[in-house]
Amino acid sequence: MEIKIISDRQNPLLSRREIRFIVAFEGATPTIKDVKLKLAAMLNADKNMLIVDKIDQEFGKLEARGYAKLYFDEKIMNMVEKKSVLEKNKTEEEVAAEGE
Repeated sequence: MEIKIISDRQNPLLSRREIRFIVAFEGATPTIKDVKLKLAAMLNADKNMLIVDKIDQEFGKLEARGYAKLYFDEKIMNMVEKKSVLEKNKTEEEVAAEGE
């Protein structure tokens, strides 16, 4: 899986960076969690503050376009994002910590 960042824009009003990217892959479309971990490593960012909003694949292509948001403040992230989006962006460590 290879990720290429198309645009990286600051949004000071919501205290976040908005990132648009293209994911090139072999086989099945990568999951949000896979893309989140790879993108967090590329951006040198905290994976808990990164929200992958969507990954859209065009029919017949082995690439997908995506949109992610990197928040600088966790409080604002929890206010702005829907609970369903926060749930689907949780990593395995966060899920395990909640289960205990």
